[in-house]
Amino acid sequence: MNGWIILDKPVGLGSTQAVGAVKRVCREAGLGKVKVGHGGTLDPLASGVLPIALGEATKLCGRMLDASKVYDFTVKFGTQTDGLDAEGEVVATSDARPTLAEVEAVLPRFTGPIEQVPPAFSAIKIDGQRAYDLARKGETVEMAARSVTIYSLRHAGPDPASIAAAEESAPDQVRGDEGGEGLQDITLTAHVSKGTYIRSLARDIAHAVGTVGHVTMLRRTKAGPFTLDHAISLDKLNAFGQGAAQSDIILPLEAGLVDIPALNLSPEAAGAIRQGRVWTGESTHDGLYWGRDSEMRPVALIEALAGTLKVVRGFNL
Repeated sequence: MNGWIILDKPVGLGSTQAVGAVKRVCREAGLGKVKVGHGGTLDPLASGVLPIALGEATKLCGRMLDASKVYDFTVKFGTQTDGLDAEGEVVATSDARPTLAEVEAVLPRFTGPIEQVPPAFSAIKIDGQRAYDLARKGETVEMAARSVTIYSLRHAGPDPASIAAAEESAPDQVRGDEGGEGLQDITLTAHVSKGTYIRSLARDIAHAVGTVGHVTMLRRTKAGPFTLDHAISLDKLNAFGQGAAQSDIILPLEAGLVDIPALNLSPEAAGAIRQGRVWTGESTHDGLYWGRDSEMRPVALIEALAGTLKVVRGFNL
């Protein structure tokens, strides 16, 4: 069994628990023991796209971890928590509330390559221990800044021109609170590189508009090539264990390779690549490909350089 199950992970379920659920369902479906891995951790408080690899597709998990992601998230202004999420203890408060225009004005500061300090409650290791374990013990955790890239960041609503026009004509309505003092919260959409912490991004945006804030909603809408359109609910996953059609649940291994060009291999080249040998004399542009045989089965991830093909990762299919 080789391929992908793209789960729309519900809030409250950890990524490791999700992998366990897939293993259980595969056993119930009579598939026996299947190697399973996930392509990017989602916190229990987050929901959305969680790629889960089966069999030979687990060889692509590292590549999926490195892929960019897209998130919708809501920032609640006025309180900051130690975990920068709704479960944390409040550590700072502010009466200041920004307008939509003020939030829109600072978003370009957080677009492109930026330096970001991860939350103390994170899985990053410090001297061999997880940061969240140290933080839970009450120890002071000094997190080093890291370089990440925000490819795009926008308000998950009307375009900025429409917002500005609406704010000018009816500022209290646009600010969205009872007293017209400013926004209580805002939902944003971010396309980010690996290693980006949305909770830190929310904290920094709040600071940039003169207040504090934390994340109350986090939903991943895309991970690598996979979107919510590919995702199934936990109920649908469980139905697979009760006899639902496999074709409705499992995507082929090559679904995780759609952003890489395919390279058709001759029988001789496919045979050599399967054995891990270098193949020469191939007329193709330099770069990364996934090679497929005459039956369109994935053979390997291949690096092409000056007409020479070298195996990056082979598939036993």
